[in-house]
Amino acid sequence: MIDKFKKIFFSYWFLALVFSIPTFSTLIRSGYFPMHDDISAMRLLEMDKCVKDGQIPCRWVPDMGFGYGYPQFNFYAPAPYYLMEGFHLTGLGYLDSVKAGFIVSFILSTLGMYLLGKSLWGSLGGFVSAVFYSYLPYRAMDAFARGAVGELYALALIPFVFWACREALLGRKRAVLWLALSLSALLGSHNITGMIFLPFFVGWAIFLVFSQKLSLLPDFKKRIFELGSGIVWGLGISSFFILPAFVERNLVHIKTLTGGYFDFLAHFVSFSQLFFSSYFGYGTSEAGPWDETLFTVGIFHWAIPVLAIVVAYALKKRKEIPNLLFWVVAGLVAAFLAHGRSVFLWKTLPFTSFIQFPWRLLILSGFFFSVGAGAIALFFPKGGRKLLYALALCLIVILFYAGMFKPLKWLNITDAEKFSGEAWQRQQTVSIFDYLPITVKKGPTHEAPQMPRVVSGDAEVSNWQKGTDWQKGEIVVKQKATLEFPIYYFPNWEVIANGNKLNLDYQNDLGLISVSLEPGDYEITAGLRNTPVRTLGNIISLIGFILIPLYLRKK
Repeated sequence: MIDKFKKIFFSYWFLALVFSIPTFSTLIRSGYFPMHDDISAMRLLEMDKCVKDGQIPCRWVPDMGFGYGYPQFNFYAPAPYYLMEGFHLTGLGYLDSVKAGFIVSFILSTLGMYLLGKSLWGSLGGFVSAVFYSYLPYRAMDAFARGAVGELYALALIPFVFWACREALLGRKRAVLWLALSLSALLGSHNITGMIFLPFFVGWAIFLVFSQKLSLLPDFKKRIFELGSGIVWGLGISSFFILPAFVERNLVHIKTLTGGYFDFLAHFVSFSQLFFSSYFGYGTSEAGPWDETLFTVGIFHWAIPVLAIVVAYALKKRKEIPNLLFWVVAGLVAAFLAHGRSVFLWKTLPFTSFIQFPWRLLILSGFFFSVGAGAIALFFPKGGRKLLYALALCLIVILFYAGMFKPLKWLNITDAEKFSGEAWQRQQTVSIFDYLPITVKKGPTHEAPQMPRVVSGDAEVSNWQKGTDWQKGEIVVKQKATLEFPIYYFPNWEVIANGNKLNLDYQNDLGLISVSLEPGDYEITAGLRNTPVRTLGNIISLIGFILIPLYLRKK
């Protein structure tokens, strides 16, 4: 047992985790901190209501849209919130569960980068890459300024995807499963990153085939098949989300996601910002090079892999040069796509407007340069000094960037305070048009009522109950009446009266469901049913999950 503990404490992956602690240590306290996207706790609250209400997968959230509800998790990547819900179900509060989710993303990033770096440069190289990646300036901005949960998990999962791709092509055991799990988690955490990372991922696979001369191996076709199987499997597991999110995107307002402040033309980054800036602020992205926050690759992050190439050429280490060049060139390409000179590509390629911010490419640029930084360990002097060089380099990076990994200020706030009063109303209405159904012509000015409203005629509503994607109660109609439900219409909402499906009308400014009833007593149930696309996505994902134990049993 003592030998096992010694092995852990003196392992490079454990050392990398220890070095990463300052990046998230400020989160280990009660309270919360302000951020740009300050509705993560609200999303978790809604996810919790879905899970406890049996709405799995969660699609429709009841409190957003000023209480009228909307299909948040039909379009907004839900995976991190399922993880946070796991923390909440163990007894953590909502705010603490969100912070725990942040911390897990930091830890996963370090471990994933260590695995990838180790597979390329050895254990010491993996340690260097992991520390560089842990202290990526963009990660600090994502966590402590923007509060971008989806991007934090994209940063955490990309190393696993690239590592699993390499393992699959090299014929390693269970690599197909690792690729499927990491890819599905990435797509379910941040679909925008999934979109921009795809060309680089394909490039990585092609590079491996040629650099490792895999096409000459007798089982080459089998390895390609396993790589393809892992990708298809990953797409399958995440189908419950990615299929409706793509196919049904025309059912909600999306212009607010690509226009005005979110127009990509206003968010390119200058050359000096990308490579030489060290200013860290908690403000917003602005047009031009005067942003109030930090959009940089990191001076050390790009300088060290470039230095590694120079050293490799000087020492005539030709075997390492192609691999190093891949990561540096990929990092430069990603950085170029964040620069204004790439605007012609943004205007040409489809779907680029949904990326919103060209500086999102810093996710990939920082990742590629961090991988490449680990190669410097290959050229350290042999013997005990090798570790000392690595530690010295990593300590310099930590000292230079650690100060960025802290909130601007800390709030001694509880869950109850977060979800009450003006704070509650603000979270119900923030970015309200992002996922409102297309039938909604204007946003609401008042919070939704707790029961249907009698628009005309004479009727009484009693015993009304509201769930996450359902509402029900009793209605006594004395004179033919029209009732308006506090629900935005979205395809496959149904209203059943005494077992009979009613015709729905939603031709009003708010796009609310309304029905007409003749005199009589009614038991009313309103519920959101799945469309064929949602059902298909659920079935494919279920099959994908079922295949996991079958695969493990077979192996």
